[in-house]
Amino acid sequence: MVPSEDAAPPLDVDQILADDGVRIVVCCGAGGVGKTTTAAALALRAAERHGRRTVVLTIDPARRLAQSLGLTELDNTPRQVKGIDVEAGGELHAMMLDMKRTFDDVVLQHTDPAKAAEIFANPFYQAMSSTFAGTQEYMAMEKLGQLHARGEWDLIVVDTPPSRSALDFLDAPARLSRFLDGRMLRLLLAPARSGGRSMFSLVTASFGMFSKVVQKVIGAQLLTDLSGFVAALDSMFGGFRQRAEQTYRILQARETAFLLVATPEPDAVREAAYFAGRLREERMPLAGLVLNRVHRPAAGLSAAESLAAAERLAGEGGHEGTVEVLRAHAALAQQAVREEQVAARFTEAFPAVPAVSVTAQPADVHDVDGLRTIGEAISRS
Repeated sequence: MVPSEDAAPPLDVDQILADDGVRIVVCCGAGGVGKTTTAAALALRAAERHGRRTVVLTIDPARRLAQSLGLTELDNTPRQVKGIDVEAGGELHAMMLDMKRTFDDVVLQHTDPAKAAEIFANPFYQAMSSTFAGTQEYMAMEKLGQLHARGEWDLIVVDTPPSRSALDFLDAPARLSRFLDGRMLRLLLAPARSGGRSMFSLVTASFGMFSKVVQKVIGAQLLTDLSGFVAALDSMFGGFRQRAEQTYRILQARETAFLLVATPEPDAVREAAYFAGRLREERMPLAGLVLNRVHRPAAGLSAAESLAAAERLAGEGGHEGTVEVLRAHAALAQQAVREEQVAARFTEAFPAVPAVSVTAQPADVHDVDGLRTIGEAISRS
């Protein structure tokens, strides 16, 4: 017997959104499961229904959030969304992470103008701040920490990056620490701290034969750029690590609620289960699972009953339209059973995690009304 959705306790999203003690909601999961739409719908509902001053941070490069909120564009600065219901006293602001701009802001905040200009001009910094793996996830954490520190939002809703793995968002601070503590970095940094001769000559002297191999692999100029980058950022490394640790502690606190977002597909549910296990290990507050795009047959007929009825009517003749409807219903009923079986894998592994299912919508969400519909569906426990 396959466990039904009722096997998991119902998820009361409105209780989370109305709780003044909850200041951050993090929507996480695999790519393509509706995280951006879910985050925007929850933020809109928090503002309209519960009167909270809310900001939603998306990392979605497709800019779907801006379109659905009626904004021409989003950038690294929160923009107020007009035309929402403000009767409850709430506000809605939206922004999209600009990875390089966030990195630049960090540099400007923690160095003097001359040092910042040196860092910005370094080719290695230009590459790292724009394209290096993990930078987007770390900067999402950095921006979350900045928004939280400002203290002007009742609620911050985060749409995590469309990463290969949803765990990349949580792993970003640890990866940064490993980078800062790495043997190669320490070797590059030691000559910079010693003063005296030029960076490249000191690096070459320190590495000996090893540096010649490095030069052949990455080139002398890139090695020089890397050395200069490390030296310029030396004074900032402690700040990077400290802020990452502070944000990590915030994510572990009672004021944060993680919502897993998935669809009833094997890969998405598997990713959600991995993430749930990681949150449990890290003692982070998992509030529940939002299962998107669930199919439910309208009638109570099973697939077998529908097919049997279709066969009988097809044999009698003259009921072609009804036969097609019955067969379509049978296919939908079969799909619903498969989805229930897939979703049960998560429920069986995490039976105490509250869950809510959101029926597949007939069309994509393109406006605020569509987001309201999604918000109502998610909040229906």
